[in-house]
Formats: sequence, C-alpha cells, structure tokens
Amino acid sequence: MAIHPTAIIDSNANLDPSVEVGPYCVIGADVSIDEGCVLTSHVVVKGQTRIGKNNHFYQFGSIGEDCQDKKYAGEPTQLEIGDNNVFRESVTVHRGTIQDDSLTRIGSHNLFMVNAHVAHDCKIGDNNIFANNVAVAGHVHVDDYVIVGGNTGIHQFCHLGSHSFAGAGCLLTKDLPPYVMAGGNPMAPFGINTEGLKRRGFSKDDIMQLRRAYKILYRQGHKLSEAIAHIKALDANSVTLALLIEFLHKDNRGILR
Repeated sequence: MAIHPTAIIDSNANLDPSVEVGPYCVIGADVSIDEGCVLTSHVVVKGQTRIGKNNHFYQFGSIGEDCQDKKYAGEPTQLEIGDNNVFRESVTVHRGTIQDDSLTRIGSHNLFMVNAHVAHDCKIGDNNIFANNVAVAGHVHVDDYVIVGGNTGIHQFCHLGSHSFAGAGCLLTKDLPPYVMAGGNPMAPFGINTEGLKRRGFSKDDIMQLRRAYKILYRQGHKLSEAIAHIKALDANSVTLALLIEFLHKDNRGILR
C-alpha cells in the first residue's frame, strides 16, 4: 500500500493493500476501499462508504459526506460505489437519508467531471458521463449510458432513462425517457440520441423503430396512454422498445414533453 505520510487514515478503515493514498487525504473509520483505487491528493472519504475496485479520485473530492437535507439528523446512512469510476477534481457525493432507503449508490464505469455533485439517495447506473458542474439533486435515478452536459441541474426525484442525453446549461425538472436528447431553456426534447446509439452497436432497424416511437410520443398529439399503446403496436417483441415502454409506464414526475 502506497500511503503518503501526510494522509490521515483511521485505524478502523479497511483498505486493500494495493490502494494508493496521496498527500493530505483523510479516510474515516467506516470506509472500505477495494483493490486498485487511487486517491490523488486532498480527498476526504468518510461515513459508511464502500468503494469497489479501480476507482480514481482526483484532488479535493469529498466522498461520503453527510447530506445537505435539513431533515438529516446524523443517522448512519451509506454510500456504495462500484468499479472503474473516475471522480475528477472537487467532485462531491453524499450519503443517503432514512427518508429514502438510507443509501446513495453509484455503479461502475462512470465519469464525473470537475465539480460534479451527486446528492443524497441518488441511484446512478453504469457507463454514464456527468460533465463539469453538473448538479444532481436528491433521490434522482440515472440508468445506464446517460450523458449530462456541463452546468446542467437535475431536479430531485427525476429519472433519466438509459441512452438519454441532456444538453449543457439546462434545468431538468421532469423524467427524461430512454434514448431521448433534450436541451435548451426551457428544456425540451429534440430527437433520438442516434449517434450515441450507433456507437453502442444499435442496429439501423432499432434506431428506425425508436425514431418512429419518438414521433408517436412527441409529434402526434397523443395522450401518454395513447402513445404507449401505439408504440407497443410498432413491434411487440422489440427489446429496445420494451425499455422505453417500461419507463413510460412508471414515470415519476411526468416525462419531459
């Protein structure tokens, strides 16, 4: 284990021998960090925080801090982080609250750029990108392969579906369905994330079906229940459409339309 002499690590913390801890890092008693992780410098990790393998934390990050919810009264809540994530400079991630399930969870292969913030009780999936200064409020769910542009704010309790794209400098206050790109002020949908889907191996047929579904959802004036029925009729066996339909059935704050 490579630990800089200025680092402060509680004797009850559990660090794999391969973990690298740079200058002036502080690691609390209830922290567990698995193999291959690197804390560059000035990183603070505290609370009941479990970190998986091969994560890289850049300088001035604050991981597992108490949340900013005024109802929080010191309860022993948790943060879980998967594998192969990158947390760039000054990223902040807060633990959960007992008003939810006491857990903030981050999956694997995510990139959090400079000064991104993940609030209490968020559930972040895999392979997502949060650009500089993205602010994710409490109880937000982000699925997989989502990209959020710089300086964008996400309202509490929102849900971002897989393969969606939120543009820079926006405020998202509704659920963003899978595959959909949105941006502007006020924020509005403007198409299917075609380039992202191509890069991830989606077929031309799948993308064409999603374009048809987008027109049904956004261009033909249907009520949501009507749009879901029409999308189902496109191809009842399509796994790609099934993901969209499932999301639309369980929208939380109402979808962005």
